Amino acid sequence: MAKVTKKVAKSIPPGRPKAFDPGMALDAALSVFWVRGYEGTSLSDLTKAMGINKPSLYATFGDKAELFRKVVDRYMAQQGVVWEKALQEPTARLAVELILNTAADSLTSGQNPHGCLLVQSALTCSRESDCIKQELALKRAGSDSLLRDRFASAQAEGELLHNVDVAALSRYFSTILRGMSVEASAGATRQDLQNVIDLAMKAWPA
Repeated sequence: MAKVTKKVAKSIPPGRPKAFDPGMALDAALSVFWVRGYEGTSLSDLTKAMGINKPSLYATFGDKAELFRKVVDRYMAQQGVVWEKALQEPTARLAVELILNTAADSLTSGQNPHGCLLVQSALTCSRESDCIKQELALKRAGSDSLLRDRFASAQAEGELLHNVDVAALSRYFSTILRGMSVEASAGATRQDLQNVIDLAMKAWPA
């Protein structure tokens, strides 16, 4: 009996390599979360979009919450490239204008779901997903901090007067950015968002 078992064991092929690209699977999950939000996305939605089964999802990415965190990190890395470029502009004003205009282009391009992943997912979170909501708030706070630091540098260089509240100024433009996301998700056009940007820039300290 032992010999038969050994023979059968030898006939079993070695474990197959993963039949999917984790990066492509994450991009697929990102699209689903972006459209449906965190709570509106089911595991069935994810496995269907990613082209994998539940065991593969859990083995590679963890549970739904862990997968969402990985998706958010991927999204933030993509957005980080845009912000890094913008923050290198010679003035803080140009940096803000580039961030707002790039966001407006992305929000209305039709190539991505409308709205911002961090904003849309937070809006649909209930108390049961409060930890996710708090984590998204921390991610958004990180972007606020980047703006505040850029404005502080502009103040030190003389672009902004010493009496300008850089924390309030960064909060103002961050609020404009998130408001644009909400408006885009409701169907605002590129020109609609441009009108918002033009008015927002009039608030730039003289």
